[in-house]
Amino acid sequence: MNSRAQQLEAIDRLLTIMDELREQCPWDKNQTFESLRHLTIEETYELSDAILDRNLEEIKNELGDLLLHLAFYSKLGSEEKAFDIADVANSISDRLVHRHPHVYGDLEVQDEEEVKKNWEALKLKEGKKSVLEGVPKGLPSLVKAQRIQDKVAGVGFDWEHPDQVWQKVQEELSELNAEVKNGTSERIEAEFGDVLFSMINYARFLKINPDMALERTNQKFTKRFQYLEKQTKKVGKTLHEMSLDEMDTVWENAKKED
Repeated sequence: MNSRAQQLEAIDRLLTIMDELREQCPWDKNQTFESLRHLTIEETYELSDAILDRNLEEIKNELGDLLLHLAFYSKLGSEEKAFDIADVANSISDRLVHRHPHVYGDLEVQDEEEVKKNWEALKLKEGKKSVLEGVPKGLPSLVKAQRIQDKVAGVGFDWEHPDQVWQKVQEELSELNAEVKNGTSERIEAEFGDVLFSMINYARFLKINPDMALERTNQKFTKRFQYLEKQTKKVGKTLHEMSLDEMDTVWENAKKED
């Protein structure tokens, strides 16, 4: 691996290239914070895909794309005389030191959970009015629910045992079932949301990332369905021409291919 000096040299090279592109490339000249925003979101999802595939080469490449965006935003900030890359790095470094008194101070902690609770308490002392302020409004709903639950658990608002959470899931399922039988679409939607929220919470107690679990299921389903499509073409049919029983038979074979 590269030495610290080589790593710093590589970052300096990137910043130099960023300066040159901003001065000489028509596309780069025209970019703004707003124009880069959706591209940054897209790059983040591409990194997520690479991580799920455990493709280290692609993870490296996608991290490079995100690093470029960090350099770009910092360049834009410097042009507005608001901040530069040093300010960005120093800002996060200062916060990391402040929020890790068990590493940089004399505070003693027992485990990861205690670290998380202390982290949230310190952020409130920094001026945040709510522990939920740090949850971005634009997060996908599943991820947002997960982050909300992590945040409130960090200040002690949490169940004590997984069994309690599972009981809550069962309770929400019963309430959903009752609304499906007798309720309005609005009530059914509300109870369905409660079921999802409680399941995401249960995943936290099982040490499972619900977003990753769902995405792996998405990938698994896609792979099996594409197998079904491929096998259907081999026998000269379309899916519309196959019975559900025929499709089920091929589907079971697809599961064996996992």
